[in-house]
Order: sequence, then structure tokens, then C-alpha cells
Amino acid sequence: MKKKIFVLLTVLLALSACNNSKRVADYSWEEDLAYRESVDYTWTPEQVKEYIQKYIPDVTDEQIAYWTEHGPLEAKEIDGKLMYYRRTAAGLFLVDPECQKIKWNYDYPDGVETLSHHDSLEMQNMKEIIDGVNATGNPLAAPAHMKVKFTLTVKPDAVPAGETIRCWLPFPRKDVPRQQDVKFISASAPKYKFSDPKCPHSTLYMEAQAVAGEPTVFSEEFEYTIYGEWHKITPDMVKPYDKNSELYKKYTAEREKHMVFSDRLRHIADSLTEGIDNPYLQAKAIYEWVEPNFPWSGAREYSTLANIPEYVLDNGHGDCGQVTLLFCTLCRIKGIPTHFQSGFVVDPDGSGMHDWSETYFEGIGWVPLDMSFGFRSYAWDEDSKYFFFTGHDTYRLIINQDYGFELSPKKIYPRSDDVDFQRGEVEWKGGNLYYPDWKYKIEVEHLD
Repeated sequence: MKKKIFVLLTVLLALSACNNSKRVADYSWEEDLAYRESVDYTWTPEQVKEYIQKYIPDVTDEQIAYWTEHGPLEAKEIDGKLMYYRRTAAGLFLVDPECQKIKWNYDYPDGVETLSHHDSLEMQNMKEIIDGVNATGNPLAAPAHMKVKFTLTVKPDAVPAGETIRCWLPFPRKDVPRQQDVKFISASAPKYKFSDPKCPHSTLYMEAQAVAGEPTVFSEEFEYTIYGEWHKITPDMVKPYDKNSELYKKYTAEREKHMVFSDRLRHIADSLTEGIDNPYLQAKAIYEWVEPNFPWSGAREYSTLANIPEYVLDNGHGDCGQVTLLFCTLCRIKGIPTHFQSGFVVDPDGSGMHDWSETYFEGIGWVPLDMSFGFRSYAWDEDSKYFFFTGHDTYRLIINQDYGFELSPKKIYPRSDDVDFQRGEVEWKGGNLYYPDWKYKIEVEHLD
């Protein structure tokens, strides 16, 4: 009897573990990681060269070898062959300064860069928010009412017929002041469960049985109202932190894996803020350093990276979540409270996953900050130049208040994205379902 109880406890502990160790007897994180990397590294050297030749017809193998060795091109040995990260060839023309110039001349042969429709809409929205805040003194302005349908479709026969598929879909948060009037409309399953409002990842959980030869579809519909937000801050408005408060202790602490205060990061944080005592100006100095030095580039899946800020430093680039985690870590090292926030950008031109953060200034409160939006080329004055240092545009869908926490109810296997939560997550008793086994779709209707 004692032996049976011990075995049961062992199984329960394995199922509730929060790290990437074995969850069940036949699961191996090492094998899982190797599979995930094989999904990311799918381009052959020949494909990479062919892509580069579109912009640099006379590119040499020596040049490609140099870029591969020094970082702009990411490659790895997969099953005994040198393979390239599937988005790295395009990223070369975003990261390498000389290649950036070549691509710019290719895109704008007449030497004139035109303002895109997306940028024009964004500029208009920023102006509306700044004007609204200046007129009312309220940091929330320019609301928009959205209706969203989110669908996750598991491919036919990805799971044996009759087996139960567990699914977590993103659902808008109700605890963020600028996101209001959240209204649930419908779900594809008759039974569903919302996560506790306090959970860092806001989810709608459902289950369905797999049917042979047919896709398994999970969907939800909801509405919400979102406000743009902007804070006009001067250094003298920021008060000294209460370093004994729970908020300060929590949001200036290290976080496992992706907010580690390494010697290199401590040195950078100290160098950037040398001679600066005001927290607002310290955060601004960090923002001004990260923005121009780490251009946006398509990112490998987060679950395959051991430490994201160190990855950004090593490779000289990062996507929205990666530069956000670098910024947050540097701020926390200097005792400036920050936290990760993410979801979707849902502007009238389309929708896409996006990550950003919030910074806490004593006397003001939590202030939104978008590290990857940075300085916009169309900024017309100092307020618009630093808009995304203390503000956000209207078009957001906020799902996460932090990164890398347990979902509700708990997953048995490691998440497909163990940092962020946007596309959803799916598993069955035999394992996690990774991205090749399913797809998601977000449809946004602007009701205003």
C-alpha cells in the first residue's frame, strides 16, 4: 500500500512541475528541444544564398561564411547538416548596416522613402492621443471598440481519434485600466473555463475529442474597448521609491531564465546610467541605448533560447519580446520596477502578435513602454519622438501581465512558447502539440 501511495505521489509531482524536466516516463526535454530547433532551422545554404542574391547578385560564399560566423546569419547543425534559421536571410537586411543600405536602395530606387498607410494611421492615432491627454489631463484617450474572433485549428489526425485535446486560447485581460468593457460572446465548446483574473496569462480553456480525418477546431468571440495611453512626465515628477514595498521588491527582482542579473548586464546597466540618479532619466538612458543598437529581426522560438537578453547581446538584434526583456532586465538591475506585457497589435491594417512592457515610477504609477516601436521616423516633436517611452497607441489586445507562468488549468507538458502566450496552447495525454500540428487565426472587427 505504501509503495502504491509513493508511486502516485511521484506521478502527481511530475505532472505539477513547472520546469522543462521530464513530465511523464517517456518524455525528454532534450528530444523535444531538438525537434523544436529542427522546425526553426529549415533553410539550406543554397536557399540562403539564393535569397541574398535577390539584393546582392554577386554575393560570395566567403561573405556568407563571414555573416554566419559573426552573427547576422544564424545557422546550426541539424541531423549532421548545416541548416539556417528560416528567417535569418531576411533578417540579414534588417541587422547588418551595409545590407540595410542595399535593401533600402532596392526598395526606394528614387531615393525617397514614402510614408506607409500603416505609419500614417499610427501617426494620426498618436496625435489624437497626445492632444486628448493635453486637453483633459487624463492619460487615457482615443478609445476604440473591437470585436474579435480567435480560432485555433488542430490538423486532422495530429491526435488519435477519440483522444481528448486540451486547448488554451488567449482572452483579454480585465485588470488593465486602458482595456475595459470586456464582453465574452461565445465559445466553440459547451463547457469552458476562464483563468483566474490574477493569473499573469489570461486564458479560455476548452476540451474536444479528436475525430479521425477531421480537424479539431477551437474558437471564441469577444468584444472589448481599448484606450490609447500617454504620460507627459518630467524628471521632477518622479519621487524616490519605497524600497520596502512589495511592489518594489517583486518588480525589481531577478526572474528565472530571462531576467538574470549577469555580470555583463550589470556592467551595461551601470555604464549607461553612470552619473544619473533619477529613475526616469535612468530608464530613458537605457531606452535610448537599446532602441538604435538592437534592430528588429525575426526571432527564433523563445522556448529554444536559454537566456533571451544574452541572446540579444550576442546577436545584435531581437524581436519585440526579446528587446523588451533586455530593457526590463537592465531597469531591474538599477532598481527600476518593470514587468513584461504582451498580446496583439490590432490596428485597422491588420493584426499581429506583439510584446511590450510597463515601467513603474513612484508618484505616477505604471507607465506603458514599447521598446521595439522606439523612435518613429515620422515624429514631429519631442513628445512624439518619445511617445512609446511613456505611452501606447490605441490598437492593442492585452493578454499577459508577465511571462513564463503556469497556465490555468496547468499544462502537463512544456508549452510551445514557455515565455509568451498569444497563439494559444494545445496538448493531449501523449504530449504537447507543437506549431506544425496546428494554426491560429485572429479576426478583428473595428466597431467604431
